[in-house]
Amino acid sequence: MAIIWEPSLDPDASKWRDIAHRLAHDQLAPRAAAIDRDQRYPHENVEALHESGIASMFIPKDYGGGGASLTAFCAVIEELAQACASTSGIVATLQLGAMPLLRAGTTGQKDTYIRAMVAGRKSISFALSEREAGSDPSNMQTVATAENRGWRLRGEKRWIGGGGECAYYVVFAQTEPGAGRRGIAAFMVAADAEGVRDDAREDKMGMRGTVNSTVVLDTWVAADCMIAAPGKALRLALEALNVGRVVVAAQSNGIARAAYDAAARRAAVRTTFGQRLLDHQGIGFKLADVATRLSAGRMLAYETARSFDTGQDVALIGAQAKLFCSEAAHDAVDIGVQVFGGEGFVKPSLVERLYRDQRATEIYEGTSEIQRLVLARAIQAEFNNEEQA
Repeated sequence: MAIIWEPSLDPDASKWRDIAHRLAHDQLAPRAAAIDRDQRYPHENVEALHESGIASMFIPKDYGGGGASLTAFCAVIEELAQACASTSGIVATLQLGAMPLLRAGTTGQKDTYIRAMVAGRKSISFALSEREAGSDPSNMQTVATAENRGWRLRGEKRWIGGGGECAYYVVFAQTEPGAGRRGIAAFMVAADAEGVRDDAREDKMGMRGTVNSTVVLDTWVAADCMIAAPGKALRLALEALNVGRVVVAAQSNGIARAAYDAAARRAAVRTTFGQRLLDHQGIGFKLADVATRLSAGRMLAYETARSFDTGQDVALIGAQAKLFCSEAAHDAVDIGVQVFGGEGFVKPSLVERLYRDQRATEIYEGTSEIQRLVLARAIQAEFNNEEQA
């Protein structure tokens, strides 16, 4: 009996996980160290994602995609993250960029952009964050001004996943400065449009095969490029992030599983003071804790995905899943480095790379502090309602 809990997947999700497992084993894992070392966007991995169908698995079949459930998508992300966290991050970025269109786009917009994403491999990036509007997007400074029966977008977006590698951006902009969330709208913007510039790419600690860039905007878009009107766009962004947090939970579990497997295998054969490392309680007990938290995190992530697939609101359980799984992964990579000692501290080392890759999971799609804030407010609201009743 395996110590780490395994989900019971339906045939479609199992099929997708098997595809991801083969791709991860045959192509992604062998290239992961070099991609990290060179901080290089892995176009060959992206091509493999398209060839396998994974790059569009979350797109409905009506638009040429795989029509996969969020449960299946999380199973795939977890498999990919065990082999190459960066590539799992690229897939997550593809899904996040498409989500606003899938949820709020018109039929014409979906026909234009979603079909292009599948048939033309033209990805969409999610452009919400700014220098002073990361955890608080309602403070964004990018503005949209009515101009010539369309909109002039001016501003700067930061930390944009896939920036410079995508074909389109979903840009969130303020149409009424000072109006806060009530004035925010969302627009489709072509990456090669006049006045759109991929200005700088971040030199990152981990996830070095992904691209996060600054995108500078001074561009005009037609009126029919608006996908969410003022007052509706921020809710749309948060709905997309709710799903994205479930995906990050799955990614965290994949990274944690890779670190745990490496550490446990090492501890089972490495001897010190006449004993295997695993027989020392200082190591064995820590690995036992990691295994338990990994099982619990997988249960939480898969149950959250299943809840979404059955039409339930996952805002709160998704925050819990993202918070718990990312911090459990932190513990897993930490013990991974500790078990390997000096070998785990130097390059090239799998656990050293996992240690750096994992850290992002506690930051993007809402930091751990933001997840706790969301949950604390929900607790307050729940008990306030009880008192009022």
